[in-house]
Amino acid sequence: MELHSFQIGLTKFDGAGNDFLVMVDLEDRVQITPDEVASLTNRQHGIGSDGFITVTGPSGGGDVTMALRNQDGSFAEISGNGLRCVAHAVVRAGIVAAGAFWVMTGAGLRRVRCSAPEGDVATNEASMGHPEIESVVDDVHEAFISVGNPHLVKVVDSLEGLDVEREGHRLQSLRQGGINVEFIEILNDQEINLGVYERGVGPTLACGSGSVAAVVASHALGLTSEIVTVHNPGGPLAVRIENGEAWLSGTTHHIADFVTTLERSS
Repeated sequence: MELHSFQIGLTKFDGAGNDFLVMVDLEDRVQITPDEVASLTNRQHGIGSDGFITVTGPSGGGDVTMALRNQDGSFAEISGNGLRCVAHAVVRAGIVAAGAFWVMTGAGLRRVRCSAPEGDVATNEASMGHPEIESVVDDVHEAFISVGNPHLVKVVDSLEGLDVEREGHRLQSLRQGGINVEFIEILNDQEINLGVYERGVGPTLACGSGSVAAVVASHALGLTSEIVTVHNPGGPLAVRIENGEAWLSGTTHHIADFVTTLERSS
């Protein structure tokens, strides 16, 4: 068995501290493997990121298509911050013009709007579709929400002292394949604090789909309005619900460009 090596180009972006490696591969030639993703996203031995996104050409009505993998190499249906980072990446690369366009995701077609970047920063927003409330338990203030991916939202009195990693890991057994877990502290009807455990990753500085799930749940529980600032550990994200459709907005940052080498057996 022989090894052959080849180089790929990657770009790193973050939204509220939620960071992604983005590979633009419009013809889908590389077809990154789960082991390669795990190696590249490893923070000690690789470049490091919360997830890995491959951007390929148009499909299903999308101007581009995104495929998202978690740190462990598993597929994820969608990430709100990942989607916003993709919007920034394709505008920055000149693949699409600044403004409104469509991205096909694992959770379906999503509308995005992205400004022309100013330096390394772009302002953007993404439709997260129409989240579904699977169940709400009023007496314990928790809800199961689907934003194209599964979420368990739990309202807590305070995030201070809460072991998000331990509690999030414990709750993974509630859903086969794992579940994203959001712990939210209500500040007022337009602001919440969020701690998040992402399946396949662990605690992260932010979660876009989790921020949306948190607002859908807190509104269903009568605790917030439909327009909320979600204070993620890595920074604020804005969520609004309009006629059942959720929109996530904020800024994204271009961090760096990389060229790295992959080795595969032949």
